[in-house]
Amino acid sequence: MKKFLIIAAAAALALAAGASSPRYEFEGKWGKPGAGNGEFSYPMGIDVAPGGRVYVCDWQNDRVQYFTALGSFLGKWGRNGTGDGEFDQPAGVDVFGGQVYIGDQLNNRVQYFNAAGSFIGKWGTKGSGQGQFEQVYCAAAAPNGNVYVPDYENHRVQYFTSAGSFLGSWGSQGSGDGEFRKPMYADFAADGSIYVTDSDNHRVQYFTSTGSFLGKWGVYGTSDGQFRIPLGIAILDGVVFVADRDNHRVQYFTTAGSYLGRFGREGRGDGEFQLPADIAVTGDGRRVYVSDCINCRIQYFAFANPAVEPESLGKVKALFR
Repeated sequence: MKKFLIIAAAAALALAAGASSPRYEFEGKWGKPGAGNGEFSYPMGIDVAPGGRVYVCDWQNDRVQYFTALGSFLGKWGRNGTGDGEFDQPAGVDVFGGQVYIGDQLNNRVQYFNAAGSFIGKWGTKGSGQGQFEQVYCAAAAPNGNVYVPDYENHRVQYFTSAGSFLGSWGSQGSGDGEFRKPMYADFAADGSIYVTDSDNHRVQYFTSTGSFLGKWGVYGTSDGQFRIPLGIAILDGVVFVADRDNHRVQYFTTAGSYLGRFGREGRGDGEFQLPADIAVTGDGRRVYVSDCINCRIQYFAFANPAVEPESLGKVKALFR
């Protein structure tokens, strides 16, 4: 975190001096269409473990694959089905406390595993009652270990202990504050507040850990700060990254929703996307991974702001010694 605070402070100096906002540039990629190791059929959820291992939900192949930081294949688990460790379109992954939580979308449940994919437990059935779901895209672990699940067709968020005991819920269908139209992904700021992509309302909403409304931003559109179906979200040290799916880009903001920048456009080239689905950020903030769904690949981007190096960055580093 200290490294990213240095980066963020350096970027602030650059902005004060009239330079551009923090930038992220294409660094590398891996993957192609298929069912072999390292191949994908529409990758969706993505997360980075503390040691740098990258986990990817291989959505239509009904499995999870994991890789080194630069994309070398390490392992996989899962197949189509309803049994333990089987999936019906796994859509979201969150790694927390040595456990890997998977949103098992069409099985209407959360499953969790150890880092190598050994099954530990599960919860959820189809329905609208407590602990039931109508499609699960992600399960996001809070800093205290509780797990929050956007309940897509029930237009709410439910939260649980790390083993799946129901704790509470909030939300209903609508476009008002604290209401949702198909919430999909979530992540947490350092203070424990939860940010949820409210996909069909084309916005991000954020709340306390018990669901009290704190704020929102975004409307339908193509301009900076607007969205067309926001999906994946990742937060690190005050920067909120959002996969702006139908605009084929990633946008990033302060935790209060002030626009900072964007990268990507529609296409198949390096740094271009076809419906980006989810985002993960390394712990030092220097690399951002994006699941490039229709292009069946993972792309990763590096923090790059030459305007703050070397002199400005050196000044900021001195502040943190």
